[in-house]
Amino acid sequence: MTAVDGPDVLDLWDLCVREHADEPALVTPRQALTYRSVDRLTDAWAGSLAGRGAGPGRLVGLAFTDPGRTVLGMVAALKAGAGFTVLDDRLPAAARASLVRRTEAAVWLGDGAHAPATAYVPAGTAGTGGGPADADGSAARRRAAGSDVAYVLFTSGSTGQPKGTVIERGSLRRFAVGVAERLELAPGDRWLQVASLGFDVLVEEVFPAFVAGAAVVCRADTQALDAEELHTTMARTGTTVVELSTQYWLEYARWLDARGLTTPAELRLVVVGGERMDPRPYREWQARQPARLAHVYGLTECTVSSTFYTGLLPADAEEVPLGTPLRDVEISIRRDGRPVPQGESGEIHIGGPLLARGFLGDEATTARRFVPDPLAAAPGARVYTTGDLGRIDTDGHLVFLGRLDDQVKIRGHRLEPARVERALCEDPAVDQAVVFPDPRNGTALWAFTVPADPRHAPLPGEAVRLTGPERDALVAPLEAHLPDWAVPRVLYRVSVLPKNPHGKIEKRRLSDWVTARATAGSGGPAQAPGTAEIPDAPGTAEAPGTAVEPRLRDEPLSTVVDLFREVLGAPGIGPDDDFFEHGGQSLLAMRLLARLRESFPAAAGLRASALLRCPTPRLLAGALAAGEAARP
Repeated sequence: MTAVDGPDVLDLWDLCVREHADEPALVTPRQALTYRSVDRLTDAWAGSLAGRGAGPGRLVGLAFTDPGRTVLGMVAALKAGAGFTVLDDRLPAAARASLVRRTEAAVWLGDGAHAPATAYVPAGTAGTGGGPADADGSAARRRAAGSDVAYVLFTSGSTGQPKGTVIERGSLRRFAVGVAERLELAPGDRWLQVASLGFDVLVEEVFPAFVAGAAVVCRADTQALDAEELHTTMARTGTTVVELSTQYWLEYARWLDARGLTTPAELRLVVVGGERMDPRPYREWQARQPARLAHVYGLTECTVSSTFYTGLLPADAEEVPLGTPLRDVEISIRRDGRPVPQGESGEIHIGGPLLARGFLGDEATTARRFVPDPLAAAPGARVYTTGDLGRIDTDGHLVFLGRLDDQVKIRGHRLEPARVERALCEDPAVDQAVVFPDPRNGTALWAFTVPADPRHAPLPGEAVRLTGPERDALVAPLEAHLPDWAVPRVLYRVSVLPKNPHGKIEKRRLSDWVTARATAGSGGPAQAPGTAEIPDAPGTAEAPGTAVEPRLRDEPLSTVVDLFREVLGAPGIGPDDDFFEHGGQSLLAMRLLARLRESFPAAAGLRASALLRCPTPRLLAGALAAGEAARP
């Protein structure tokens, strides 16, 4: 296919098919498909899509739980001349329905329970190597321009409902080429796909590999891999490149260190991004691990990653740089719209041809964030205002310094806490609310609420933990509309939200109230924030019904309780305390699973789904004893 206005990302695909026809392009747990096989299969799918109305300017929706089929659908949609959008199976039903409605996709592919009723799987399977397309696949192709849509993926909706970001085909091609060049991808590389299917990192895991003649390695399903599974999967598949969120990478690094292991022999590069990175673990990794690190920064609105840092971190560096921009990316630091001298701080602005067209159906927000660039020589040039603070250091690297607003990052996702606070205040029993990341590790959200009825308020300076039906009543409406990472897992009630002289809520004081309650309750030293109403470890006073009974101290339940306490940082966790109600989330679940495997043979093959069925120590210990915990 030749695009109307210049090279298309599929021109580069066709080149790889010609030059690497018998080399692997897509590796799944069931089989490895060559470039020739994937080309024929996606031609067949593209023909089916075109016959149902897919074409330039339209979208194809993908709702598979199989990452391999999702990748095939992405290529097939582009071959049909259309763009693609991906529906994450882990979103709540209401959020999925909203995305399906807003995209107005011409056709949906999929077979998961989350797929729209009209979704189907085209004829021709990965095992046959093709379908009813002609030999060169030309009949299945539809002509498309570089300005036509390549994909629409949704941001995390930091200030309201998620925004559909429209990326054009020309931007996708430039991005894929830029990343392939920067990471020196080659036909022998294998990039392991681990990102959530609705997350824009999926694009970075697929298209740079495909334009370089490398292979994309897919998991069997969309369940997150814990550290041990990640390690064994990379070793088994010969993975050479993988991309992890900052917190996910920290879990993997911790797991390697605890076992005295190094990264698999074939792994040469770990791409890490999504949140600020502490220099200490970065240096430790570079000193101990053979696989190199690439620290990346980018936004969905600018076609995934914009800058990469791959250097050896200097001993005196106080921050891990975000690196230098890709080809076709323009980075500037501005204050009040004017560039600042090198080394001074200001708002990070991103320009160049990798910018999105804008937000789907939201011209007002598009105009506010994608603004004309008066400093650019080209007429009509735009620049994206990120809201991130940064500076350019003496080596020319971008350095992240924080946010201009209250936006936070939770497990790689941007979130405006006000969105969750408004949702909490929709409950008539709540007058005010504040939400912020857990001060211990920043991977989950805390919420503090002020009751509408003062009679239900605790004493001033006290923070009372919400549990049971009371907590569930506040959390359930959020779980119905928000992704898991945006739902507060630890909730407190207070009499007032303390403020400083400037009217800002003092979140540190709220954390101190939690610590103070723990100290008063135990009669001992202050515990870590988050353990306010939880009793101390065995041997000190414990609340009735939450202690581990002495008769259990030599039984498996005791070990499971201890592991819950260790991972959650909550010394008073008891046999019937819920992992998720005490701040547990996917990353901490990975850590717990790894520790359980060390203690129980029955935990071999344990997946995160076991915690959803058995969220308390007592239930999980019982399932382990019965050999049921690893059951799918």
